[in-house]
Amino acid sequence: MMEKIKLWENIPGLCEEEPVLEFYPAVKKTSNATVVIFPGGGYHFRAPHEGQGYAEYFNTLGMNAFVCEYRVAPHTHPLPLLDARRAVQYVRYNAEKFGIDPNKVGVMGSSAGGHLAATVSTVFDSFDNVLANKDEIDEIDFIPNFQILCYPVIALSGFGHIGSKNNLLGDEKDNEDLINYLSSQNRVSEKTPKAFIWHTFDDSGVNVKNSLVYASALKDNGVSCEMHLFPNGPHGLGLALNNDSVGQWSELLRTWLKHFDYLGSVK
Repeated sequence: MMEKIKLWENIPGLCEEEPVLEFYPAVKKTSNATVVIFPGGGYHFRAPHEGQGYAEYFNTLGMNAFVCEYRVAPHTHPLPLLDARRAVQYVRYNAEKFGIDPNKVGVMGSSAGGHLAATVSTVFDSFDNVLANKDEIDEIDFIPNFQILCYPVIALSGFGHIGSKNNLLGDEKDNEDLINYLSSQNRVSEKTPKAFIWHTFDDSGVNVKNSLVYASALKDNGVSCEMHLFPNGPHGLGLALNNDSVGQWSELLRTWLKHFDYLGSVK
């Protein structure tokens, strides 16, 4: 049964919305790895099929999973990023309680949630000017061990997704320095974790070039990446259960997770 967990006792940033972490425990747990999931929605809402839907899929693989209900518009950067980091930190801090290995904590996101997952994986600067009343959890490493990106927003200009940019940046939506800073292909480094990426080539919602430039940046920095491009399919497919072609991605992901010893790791 899903359990809702408060991410913060003292929420950073003036906010009437309380970000939460939803814990989905596997009935038959066979893995000590876990995934923190960020649903998509253009930083305007959070799509359930890209949150709960994924979590329940990981449960079938024997993995505990978490969905981060991060803040969206009118809340702007860096609040979604702080929520996402805190989610990773919270899971690691409570690793023994949840029966997971703190060195096997991944992030996953679709569309704008993919941008958030990529941001957690590439932006490592502190935001101490926003964080107040820091606690022990804030001292935990927030860089994930792996990232899973489904038709992600990566760039915030050019072929990037303008709606996500406008919602994430608010009054700073024309700030070119900030746009470049939060375009994830510009932030990849050797510290960025390994990635699994998939996209459809004719996605009319988020251009496939987003995934291509990110994979290229990963290659340039020596970061392992597996990427799958499917020829046809609309944006926002999630598990794509009704699409025989695109629906293969979840089995490909299962194989990838097994390759890196994230599945079947509880003896």
